[in-house]
Amino acid sequence: MSTRRFREQRWLIDNTIRAVGMDWDQPRSIYLSSPCGPEANADFALIRQRITKLADASPVFEAVARRREGKAQAAEKDGATTTARENYFIAAVCWGAAQWPIDENDDQNRFYNPRKRECYAKYASLADHRVEPAWIPLPTGQSLPAWFHVPPGYTGGRIPAVISLPGMDSFKEIGVAMYGDRWLSRGIAVLALDGPGQYESPVLDIYFSMAAWTQTATAAVNWLAARPEVDPARIGLSGNSFGSFFGTIAAAHEPRIRALSVSAVCHEPGFHTIFEEASPTFKVRFMYMSGITDEAEFDALRKAMTWEGHAERITAPYLCVAGEFHELSPLVHTEALMRALPGPKRLVVYQDSRHSVGNVPAANLGPFPPILMADWMAATLNGIPFPSERWLVESTGRIAKTPL
Repeated sequence: MSTRRFREQRWLIDNTIRAVGMDWDQPRSIYLSSPCGPEANADFALIRQRITKLADASPVFEAVARRREGKAQAAEKDGATTTARENYFIAAVCWGAAQWPIDENDDQNRFYNPRKRECYAKYASLADHRVEPAWIPLPTGQSLPAWFHVPPGYTGGRIPAVISLPGMDSFKEIGVAMYGDRWLSRGIAVLALDGPGQYESPVLDIYFSMAAWTQTATAAVNWLAARPEVDPARIGLSGNSFGSFFGTIAAAHEPRIRALSVSAVCHEPGFHTIFEEASPTFKVRFMYMSGITDEAEFDALRKAMTWEGHAERITAPYLCVAGEFHELSPLVHTEALMRALPGPKRLVVYQDSRHSVGNVPAANLGPFPPILMADWMAATLNGIPFPSERWLVESTGRIAKTPL
């Protein structure tokens, strides 16, 4: 899988990684390590040190995954189940991270994927809450891979649930933190899903298309509504990065979604900025997600990718969290989407932040973005109304609110 810019600028990618590290395009090491807890900090410090070019990523993550898996197996053998589950979780995350630079269904990708699943399944069997593998049937006869999480201490009854969608470069196994998860701690069950084209799905030959995403929320809600733990009247959806676009399309075609929150947004119709001006890795990755190897064919597809004609159907409450200086999807497109939404809505813009909302004074001193989203989702699914507003979270932490 390749593109003209990727071939011509590969040297520049490697030089950039050598100069600024593996987080050159987004804070990947942060969002991978955060769900693992503090024990993984030393692993990720070593990973940052050892990845000095794109080709280093898979072998470096594989080495850490193997070591963690070995520690998990030894701990399990000794009856240290808590230590075992922690190491299985970190191993699963590192096996998944090792898949990221691979943009084809080659032997290496097909080796990493089951290692990730097996380690995560081991974690699930030892977790402090109920975690089950889930397969979400699509009308095509295929099934999307997912994990279903029930909050710790659940004793019965119907509770709210959130469908969690990752971005282009992340995966469902990091959608729920090992401990202290923001959804579970608020009594919300989670269906962490790889949708069409996302991470594990293309390994299973389930690729991105607009049509596939118009069917995804209905498939997921049908699955959740059949669960005895879930209140079908309180199902929300949350999407991050490209999941903000996928989630918008999905929710537009499923009225049973009662609340929608998105962050680190990708809302530009046609996606010129991310695919033609940002790191060439984004376009190569999405071509793989789409099952397309010809760049001209992909360009025709991406120009037809838009929320226009879809967002206008969404009447559920919509929360959008974005950076002021978004380098992958100019904020003007998100503002246009917010105007198109007919239902209650809130746009929260963090001053000085870029695509990955955070690591700026506004996010440190103001409301922490993931927690803001979780509190909003919990309140909204419980029927608490809110005014349609635009919030600017200033660098002092102050929130300037204006009607939207």
